[in-house]
Amino acid sequence: MVKSHPFHGKARALPHRAGLDRIEPHIRSNSLIRIGAGVVSIAIMAWLPTPLHAQSTNISGTVALSSQLVDRGLAITPVTPIFQAAASWTSPTGWSLGLSAGTEVRSPGRVSEALAQASRYWSLSSDWQMQASLLYYDYPSNARSGDFNRVETGVSWVYRDILTFGLSAITLTGGNDQRPRGAADVNFHWPLAEHFSLSVGAGVAQNLISPYGPYGYGHTSFYGYGHAGLVWGYGPWRIDLDRIMIDPESRQQWGSLAPASWVGTISWSF
Repeated sequence: MVKSHPFHGKARALPHRAGLDRIEPHIRSNSLIRIGAGVVSIAIMAWLPTPLHAQSTNISGTVALSSQLVDRGLAITPVTPIFQAAASWTSPTGWSLGLSAGTEVRSPGRVSEALAQASRYWSLSSDWQMQASLLYYDYPSNARSGDFNRVETGVSWVYRDILTFGLSAITLTGGNDQRPRGAADVNFHWPLAEHFSLSVGAGVAQNLISPYGPYGYGHTSFYGYGHAGLVWGYGPWRIDLDRIMIDPESRQQWGSLAPASWVGTISWSF
């Protein structure tokens, strides 16, 4: 997901759904899903100062099964079935709140990734939308991927749910090196026949930590990543199959953090 849809198999971006990934993935990160949709919805309803009305607000959720969690071209989990769930609340004024989490099916008690998001979108014209977002990522069950715990602020522009371009500023929440980092992503989504669509994305990001090379930790400042795949959607169901790409030098340097070549996800939204 350039910024993936909530399941983070793509480069990270936010295109064509509402709520947690309104202009975003990765239910980003393959992008943007996670556990406890019902609990999250109840918590959001309790937090709001006024009652929710069906005609003025929207609460939605997604559950999914993915073959791997990938975040900006880096593997968060090994190649193993991942259960994801997400819930989001959106208002007619353009605000949205969302929570999501993912866990390995073989270790259901350990959360592999958790994400909280607040965002605001604007309609710039009949063709263009803009979104500003604040996200918090946490990877509690993996010491190595825990190095990627972070806060992100981002701005994205979307053209007709077809083309998305996003810029992100990243700050790590742990470790000693908390210098700001940056990332830029572009995603393209084109409908095909028979409920299929084409999904392509690419991005470039500053390393959050130094990749490990054959002679120790490397010093590459930036790396490139992307995806190309097919999406099938019918009603609440969606299936994604993506070819995940990362530049060859980074794939060699990152070692176990290099993703699988293919990532698949099946999801159901409600």
